[in-house]
Amino acid sequence: MFQKILIANRGEIACRVIDSCRRLGVATVAVFSDADRAARHVAMADEAVHIGGPAPADSYLKGDAIIAAARDTGAEAIHPGYGFLSENPDFVEAVEAAGLIFIGPSAKAIRAMGLKDAAKALMETAGVPVVPGYHGQDQHPDHLARMADQIGYPVLIKAVAGGGGKGMRLVEAGRDFADALDSARSEAKTAFGNPDVLIEKYIQQPRHIEVQVFGDGTRAVHLFERDCSLQRRHQKVIEEAPAPGMTPEVRKAMGAAAVRAAEAIGYAGAGTIEFIVDGSDGLREDGFWFMEMNTRLQVEHPVTEAITGVDLVEWQLRVASGEPLPARQEELSITGHAFEARLYAEDVPAGFLPATGRLAHLAFPDTARIETGVRQGDTISPWYDPMIAKVVTHGATRAIALSRLESALVDTEVAGSVTNLDFLIALTRHAEFRAGEVDTGLIGRDLDALIDAAAPDAGARALAVIGLAGLADPSVRGGMTLWQPLRRTIAWDGGEALLEVEGPGAARVTLDGTPHEVRWQGDRWWVDGALRRNRIVRHDAGTSVFGGRTVTLAPLDPLARAGEAAGDALTLSPMPGLVRSVHVKAGQAVKAGDRLAVLEAMKMEHALTAARDGVVAEVLAQAGDQVEAGAPLIRLEEDAEEAA
Repeated sequence: MFQKILIANRGEIACRVIDSCRRLGVATVAVFSDADRAARHVAMADEAVHIGGPAPADSYLKGDAIIAAARDTGAEAIHPGYGFLSENPDFVEAVEAAGLIFIGPSAKAIRAMGLKDAAKALMETAGVPVVPGYHGQDQHPDHLARMADQIGYPVLIKAVAGGGGKGMRLVEAGRDFADALDSARSEAKTAFGNPDVLIEKYIQQPRHIEVQVFGDGTRAVHLFERDCSLQRRHQKVIEEAPAPGMTPEVRKAMGAAAVRAAEAIGYAGAGTIEFIVDGSDGLREDGFWFMEMNTRLQVEHPVTEAITGVDLVEWQLRVASGEPLPARQEELSITGHAFEARLYAEDVPAGFLPATGRLAHLAFPDTARIETGVRQGDTISPWYDPMIAKVVTHGATRAIALSRLESALVDTEVAGSVTNLDFLIALTRHAEFRAGEVDTGLIGRDLDALIDAAAPDAGARALAVIGLAGLADPSVRGGMTLWQPLRRTIAWDGGEALLEVEGPGAARVTLDGTPHEVRWQGDRWWVDGALRRNRIVRHDAGTSVFGGRTVTLAPLDPLARAGEAAGDALTLSPMPGLVRSVHVKAGQAVKAGDRLAVLEAMKMEHALTAARDGVVAEVLAQAGDQVEAGAPLIRLEEDAEEAA
């Protein structure tokens, strides 16, 4: 076993690797950028080395600086985590050339699976079923359009060097192909430096089921499957293991195919074979096809660990240090069921836009496994993935594990940034998901209903007013004070309400003209006669109500603008980012929904569209500009009706 390793990553995966290393007695070296000087992974490691600026290209993608840090600190090996350099074969070769060990597969294996088109051809040779499509070298738009016509719509355009949904577009009709191709290529070039794409037949009721494999360079085993079908924008939201509806026969067939895939490239370490599965008529032995291989540890690996009892990071360290595979296939088995929910700083109603902010309050229950790289007081940076935590639960049955996940999410508290927490809770309560009827289109089909189910209700808002007024403070005896009026207006940044204290533990809160009766005893709350499972927390960013419908009220800023005077006239940047392109010019007439500009943030491209019909009065940004959240980008001429 190694004495010391360097972790070439950040955030929750760096912390996760450190946890296993501590248990094994292996010393750890962290690396950090300017933005991560005070990060949790830096504090956890035995040593830490600064490697550059906040942009990944200036720090976590600087292989030479990382290798130098490993040599300077006496580390024997480098663990890449996932993302950044984890699937870069040139980095693997540089690590080995420096006399260090790369904790992962060989450069040859990574290259074999690095491009989706070449990987599919290799898998066909190995007898692994692949999705019908075009994986050729001719990248001329006209040729790709003809291939799409031959395959038959709907089709998926996918970056050959892609991952995480980047460079991927669903095209349902030929008339939309050219625009989708341009968009996919642009995003692929930005994310991976390679604009090439492949075309695949889109499975109408697809499920995303992947198999965890582990090899020693000669032979491999599988650790069963994970279902990752619950996705938005081609990115996973909740994963589970084992897959609902899986039969022993299909599991055996998928596992055998995954092992063939791994052994065909002499795979060493942890990897994942991803399959697209036709879920229209149950799971079948002839109804799954190879999609891609992730030649690294997956974000969702904890659900596999939960059902198998295996520490995959420990296995990585043991095999990389020269030990044989820790278990034979017949020694591996499934116990119970597990879920993982990805908690992100993101604005769900705005289209899952990544968000930033300081975590003024952060608390997790002790009933779940929490994988996180942040602490209360940390800031969600615009430079990196906005994940806050992974919430993992396990139970004897799927129903028990899912109920535990719902409960754990309800008991999670985050304030200081908009998050997808309540959306995740709504998903755990979705009837089809609870029944195990999942496919990759579920969220898209029911998005509006899920957003509505996650929206704050009047009861939660009324409790937030109580908290903002200080009546939730247990030191306020009976909920009354002698120095405050019993009837007063409570104002916050963005609204106000009338509060009338009716007696010890009782008040009326009038919101938007509707009165709500609030009563409380200790930490138990009733709104309009209904007992609420809510918690009121005051923190340095305001007051929050948690428990399924999160509400945060920030104190009124007397210097804040009274309102957005420009109304729909200004297109503002929804987040910090890079202006990738501008599609309009001054004097140009636009319709509501027309594309105005494209913003690149957190490795994704986001189209900004016109809020109303109008004429462009001024273009305030140009391609290449780095802008902050709220920066004005496009100004429309004043609306004629407003001017009148």
